[in-house]
Amino acid sequence: MTATEQPMRTLRIVKVVVNAGVGESGENRAKAEKVLEMVTHQKPVATRARSTNRDFGIRAGQEIGAKVTLRKERAREFLVRALEARDRQLEPTSIDRSGNVSFGIADYTDFTGMKYDPAIGIHGMDVAVEIGRGGWRVRDRRLRPAAIPKRLRATREETRAFLETAFQVTFVE
Repeated sequence: MTATEQPMRTLRIVKVVVNAGVGESGENRAKAEKVLEMVTHQKPVATRARSTNRDFGIRAGQEIGAKVTLRKERAREFLVRALEARDRQLEPTSIDRSGNVSFGIADYTDFTGMKYDPAIGIHGMDVAVEIGRGGWRVRDRRLRPAAIPKRLRATREETRAFLETAFQVTFVE
């Protein structure tokens, strides 16, 4: 049987997380938040340091970045724009063994329609895409969560084929 015969086997985008890690709180982090809001059209959330690192001058609980989680149609629309900013090219190593994809965008002006603002400066971001099948809610639900069997997880090859067909992505070897 093929994926068209079994709709629960088809791959889909579960969520897209856009992260801008600055490493410090204050004005620079506020600018990163503004960039994320301009690019994703959604209000970002502050990310906090998990532990203290004196070499970098970071305390535990200090706000050091911002992130946005996108789901459903907003995730798909943003992913199309983010892949266009990367010229629809990814490294094969950007896919992990669970079939998820991560890549970086060096500057927010790489997105179409974005103009450089000297008040903001240059800010990049990391994009993490979780790919899965229907039924992944079983793993994340509150009541009686359960592990997902390996046969339901997406492999590197399946994710690569999904990105090539759905988003016309080419992989640079």
